[in-house]
Amino acid sequence: MKVYYSDHYTVPLPEGHKFPMEKYRMVRERLLAEKILLQCELHEPELPSREIMTLAHTGDYYDGFADGTLGETVIRKIGLPWSKELFRRSLASVGGAIGSAIEALESGIGGNLAGGTHHAFSTHGEGFCVFNDFAVVILYLIKRGMIHRAAIIDLDVHQGNGNSSILGDNPDVFIFSMHGHGNYPLIKIPSTIDVELPDGTRDAEYLSLLKEKLPAIFEWKPDIVLYQAGVDPLKEDSLGRLALSSGGLMERDRIVLNECRSRGIPVSLALGGGYSKPINHSVDAYVNTYRVVKEIFK
Repeated sequence: MKVYYSDHYTVPLPEGHKFPMEKYRMVRERLLAEKILLQCELHEPELPSREIMTLAHTGDYYDGFADGTLGETVIRKIGLPWSKELFRRSLASVGGAIGSAIEALESGIGGNLAGGTHHAFSTHGEGFCVFNDFAVVILYLIKRGMIHRAAIIDLDVHQGNGNSSILGDNPDVFIFSMHGHGNYPLIKIPSTIDVELPDGTRDAEYLSLLKEKLPAIFEWKPDIVLYQAGVDPLKEDSLGRLALSSGGLMERDRIVLNECRSRGIPVSLALGGGYSKPINHSVDAYVNTYRVVKEIFK
């Protein structure tokens, strides 16, 4: 299995910043320490070109972020201070998503230890998302003739408004989002299927709804599934407002990955959100996703 990771995924932030940037490094270290992944399975992503990035983003936005000339209001909406390191990190994360998807098409499964940046629009970023990795990946694969149809299964607790903004009108893309009804973003852009959950939703209700709604995705017969395996539905998450247990999240992953495997549909993973305090709860959940991956894709 190929899983993409770069030391550039972690960049310095001001002290006290609420985004837990260190989680990417911690996940990699845990996966290796527990031998869930071997060092030879980790691969450095290639940085995508401007031509690839502007499949999903306007040239003005890409160039402005590349050279740091975007206005303060635009940067504030992203929620991360601009730096050359953040620009490189954002490119590397998209590169990992592209590599993961290509690996999935070749072997059935691929992973990226970052990504899931589903709040990025074509003209701007928001919600800690600079560039939209899934949008770039899908448009890149379609343009190269590697796929005809793609499905996004977005189980981050926050609705993927950027995904729907960029890809929602594309007839070759199916977007499934299961998220907190009252959570960020305030204005939600409709997906193909949206499942909105009340605050405090627990394992049984969540898993029942997931099993009920998933078949529609596979009946559509996608060539690849991009799975946003966000761990912020976890009850310990500071931004989640749902109440899933660690075991419930693992069962969620089993349901999705078993469906993909049994139907022969390649699946590419992104980490998605995780904001527990302490961050160890989120790291544990990310690691558990890869336990399930190894359990199913032996």
